[in-house]
Amino acid sequence: MIGKLTVLVVLASAYFAYYRQPYAQGQKPSQAAAKTKSSVDQDIKLLREDIRSRKKQPIAANLKLTADQAAKFWPLYNQYSAELSKIGDQQTALIREYADHWGTMTDEQASRLAKPSLAMDERIAQLRLKYLPIFSQAVPGQVVATLPIGSPVPGAA
Repeated sequence: MIGKLTVLVVLASAYFAYYRQPYAQGQKPSQAAAKTKSSVDQDIKLLREDIRSRKKQPIAANLKLTADQAAKFWPLYNQYSAELSKIGDQQTALIREYADHWGTMTDEQASRLAKPSLAMDERIAQLRLKYLPIFSQAVPGQVVATLPIGSPVPGAA
C-alpha cells in the first residue's frame, strides 16, 4: 500500500512542478499562475481518484466477504473513504500553502503550517476509531482486523 509520505511527496512535487513553471510569453504572471493552478488542481484530482480506485482493488481481493457482508461493508467503506477524503482535501490545501511560500517561508510560518498538519493526523486517528465499531457491526472482527484503516493514504481517499 502506498504510504502517506509518498503521496504527500507526489502531490507536492506535482504542485511545485506546475505552479512554479515560468509563464508563457505574452501572458501576465497572474494569468499564467491561474492556468497553472487549474492544471495542477486537475492533476491532483486525477491522481487522488486513481489512488482511491487502486486502494479498493487489493482490499476487495484480500477480503473474503460473503455477499451479505459485502453488501454491508462496501457502503460503510465508501462513507469512511469520503470522510477521509475531506481530510485529504485539507492536507492538499496545506501542501499548496506550503508550496506558495517555498523559499520565502519564515520559521513562524513553518511552525504555523506544522500545527494543522498534526491536527489532521489526529483527525485521521479519530476517524479510524470512529469506524472500527461501525465496521465491526457489519463484518466479523477478523475481517475488521485486516482492514487498511490503520494506514490510509491522505488526500487519496
